[in-house]
Amino acid sequence: MSLKAYSATQKATADPRATEYRLFAQVTRALMAIGPTLDPAAHEALYWNRTVWSTLQKDLANPSNRLPDALKAKLISLSLWVDRYSKQVIKGEADIAPLIQVNRAVMEGLAGHS
Repeated sequence: MSLKAYSATQKATADPRATEYRLFAQVTRALMAIGPTLDPAAHEALYWNRTVWSTLQKDLANPSNRLPDALKAKLISLSLWVDRYSKQVIKGEADIAPLIQVNRAVMEGLAGHS
């Protein structure tokens, strides 16, 4: 089997939680790389994080999502917070650390359910 075919098969059969974990790990690493000044790379990382959370929010609102309603509500609430808080970070009014902490908490939850 070629490497390309193997990669395609691996993606098709990957555990969704493992995929979500990897995505959160990647975006969290990008957030952790942000320095003291908000350069274009920092804005890109913040935008990426907001996009991940926005996409998650849309998935959680889908009636076919099988997570418990209480958990969906908490995650949607977190998503809304991430959006508001990210705007404060972009304005220089807040520190990036809480966004990283939230992402890490989600990663711990995903790892605990793998």
